[in-house]
Amino acid sequence: MKKTILALLFTFIFIFNTQAQQPEKLSTSQIYEAVQKLNFLGSVLYVAAHPDDENTRLISYMENHVKARTAYLSLTRGDGGQNLIGPELRELLGVIRTQELLAARGIDGGEQMFTRANDFGYSKHPDETLSIWNKENVLSDVVWAIRKFKPDVIINRFDHNSAGETHGHHTSSALLSLEAFDLANDKTVFSDQLKYVDTWQPKRLFFNTGWWFYGSEENFEKADKSGMIKIDVGIYYPLKGLSNNEVASLASSQHLCQGFGRLTQRGSQEEYIQLLKGDLPENSNLFSGIDTSWNRVKGGAAIGNILNKIEANFNFKDPSEHISDLMKAYQLIQKLEDNHWKQIKTQEIKAIIQACAGLYLEASSNTPTASNSSEVKLNLEVLNRSNIPVNLVSYEIPNVNEGISKKLELYTNNKFDFEETISLKKAKNTAPYWLENKGTLGMYNVEDRNLIGLPETPREIAVKFNLLINNAPISFTKDVVYRYSEPDKGELYRPFEVIPEAAVSITEKVIIFENDKQREIQVKVKAGKNNLEGYVQMDYPKDWNVYPDKQKITLSNKDEEQTLTFTVIPPKNQSEGYLTPKVYVGDKVYSKELIEIDYSHIPFQTVLLPSESKIVRLDIKKKGENIGYIEGAGDVVPESLQQIGYNVVKIKPEDITAESLSRFDAVVVGIRAYNIVDELKFKQQLLFDFVEQGGNMIVQYNTSRGIKVDNIAPYDLKLSRDRVTDENAEVRIINPDHELLNSPNKITQDDFKGWTQERGLYFPDQWSKEFTPLISINDKGETPKTGSLLVAKHGKGHYIYTGLSFFREFPEGVSGAYRLFANMLSIGKENINLDKKLND
Repeated sequence: MKKTILALLFTFIFIFNTQAQQPEKLSTSQIYEAVQKLNFLGSVLYVAAHPDDENTRLISYMENHVKARTAYLSLTRGDGGQNLIGPELRELLGVIRTQELLAARGIDGGEQMFTRANDFGYSKHPDETLSIWNKENVLSDVVWAIRKFKPDVIINRFDHNSAGETHGHHTSSALLSLEAFDLANDKTVFSDQLKYVDTWQPKRLFFNTGWWFYGSEENFEKADKSGMIKIDVGIYYPLKGLSNNEVASLASSQHLCQGFGRLTQRGSQEEYIQLLKGDLPENSNLFSGIDTSWNRVKGGAAIGNILNKIEANFNFKDPSEHISDLMKAYQLIQKLEDNHWKQIKTQEIKAIIQACAGLYLEASSNTPTASNSSEVKLNLEVLNRSNIPVNLVSYEIPNVNEGISKKLELYTNNKFDFEETISLKKAKNTAPYWLENKGTLGMYNVEDRNLIGLPETPREIAVKFNLLINNAPISFTKDVVYRYSEPDKGELYRPFEVIPEAAVSITEKVIIFENDKQREIQVKVKAGKNNLEGYVQMDYPKDWNVYPDKQKITLSNKDEEQTLTFTVIPPKNQSEGYLTPKVYVGDKVYSKELIEIDYSHIPFQTVLLPSESKIVRLDIKKKGENIGYIEGAGDVVPESLQQIGYNVVKIKPEDITAESLSRFDAVVVGIRAYNIVDELKFKQQLLFDFVEQGGNMIVQYNTSRGIKVDNIAPYDLKLSRDRVTDENAEVRIINPDHELLNSPNKITQDDFKGWTQERGLYFPDQWSKEFTPLISINDKGETPKTGSLLVAKHGKGHYIYTGLSFFREFPEGVSGAYRLFANMLSIGKENINLDKKLND
């Protein structure tokens, strides 16, 4: 029985992941659930700071049990996190985490919203958070979300009274929600929004509390719960064959890049919500005193009479029986004066009508991408699989002024296919709207008011099908998709994307010159159309030189790539700047890189970002040549070390032997490797022996919880949650004469300038006498932290533990980070070479 349940759950996940772009095809039980939701006119807004902060148990409960329209407002897109499944960080990670949120909502049934706040990294206090975010703008976005969504109930994930005790983003999300609760109904506040939305006053505001906010379960047991509501979110859904907490687990498991894949849970499970504003509802009903029936809206009673009868007498064997009444309700909804509920319920009932009729409408292209002025062939598939009279009156396609008349009766199960060719004109490139304009450290720059808050950019290329059902007009709009198949995966879907005529990129995002020798760099041009001709020219700093000045490109076919080689000549002295390739095609200039993100659990993504590479003429010396790298949670440290002339080999844990390690001068352990690589617990002693015999071992940061090895170092070392989030925090050198700070590069205060996002994280706070701390840093108002860089002699070699954020600094080309890391790799190498000569 257990195997059967697990198989069903696996099938559920597999279908969702592999068919993320396929048309929604509802079963009769899903149609019935949609009718139940259609008959509930109430909304809940859940508010937190990041993707994966949301309580999917409560969101799923509100959406699937209460039947309330439920949305999660994540203030950020999670750009500042780490990535456990790939190399993408910052903006690209934000794109992945956005799609993972949408995947989670696709399972628990909720909707997804955002503000323009940029996740700039860990913050210790809301004062810091709100100064970097620009409090006024983010508050405006929260008010905007409330006015658009019109929630009756708001639930905060975090405690607004926790300033300085937890992540500043978390506390800020609660503070902003608390403030916006009152401001959303004030016409004098953010009055520019009232051109698009009305003011709104939510009924109640809650805090989703629990024992973890009280320090222990024992403390929570003793807490005054008179202002709290207890909810059992473990309810079972017979129509789904799943418990609510199983649905929630499946939803939260979509956050794969953050390592949230988890076992499903079943059985009774309690959640508590504490009233912050409004009146405490009766009988634990969050909507007590709020009319959530169709009587809520003027003219809704007649609609409710029709739809309640459908719900009460739903025909699970043949839901098409209800189409006649559904069409009557649909027509009445179009007459509602309340535009808010009119829009929401129109969308809901149209999906139900389409499902009841087994109506299949699809617009697919013959290519996944096309550029402006290109012609695209569309295949339109129209099919009525019910016995209800349906007529295709016409369809409207992009850039065609008038609809194409068809006037066809759609006989039962008689498929119609139509081919149309469209010419793209003035269509915007498909890309995340929040990345179109340059923002700040804490805020994305979005100029179009109507885009703010949307999870992704609305698709421009769509087909509108105009039908008659039971002689009543109704229209359905379908985004154009690309449908294809692969032998080992079957039918697959991708969104259709508009791309530039030309995209350009430099393979290396940071190019380090360790001396003044010239280097050849590769520039790749990709055609977005057939017969692309033009030339590439480079922008670069004045004290640098690039040869040749320009190079011609000729690409015959769309998606074809041409690689050009330019010679970059650095100056004699240390310098840095940016190298920007530009493609000139006629009177147009293209300077953006087209980045593709392809993971099985989210839809295929294309992202357009400015194409530029940081070039750094670095004053650096180093010792040793061969570096072994054990990968952890994903970073570009190996590639960065190759940039400064090291021979770097990535070592698989299973290949670690005394013999394989002997070829290396140093071994570097990737970020969080001891948190995620199980096999390292069997290889740790081999690594310590390598150090004892003369090698250097550098271990980058690991979290203090979930360590896979018994001993992270050859001597006592205890990790903490200490971190320094101010990237400009003063760095005090406490052992200035130590070899690591003097050879082969003299490390000074200048080497800690220009660091990004943070100084470091998860520093050790206890260590044995064998370790020597080298620097002291701290955030404002905190005690000095001396555990960010620790070195210990072990036999003939050196063991180094560092929580400094090299994985963030290397991709930004921070010269001091490279110099310091070179010293870490080089320590003791002269002595080892001398010992070898004496022995010889």
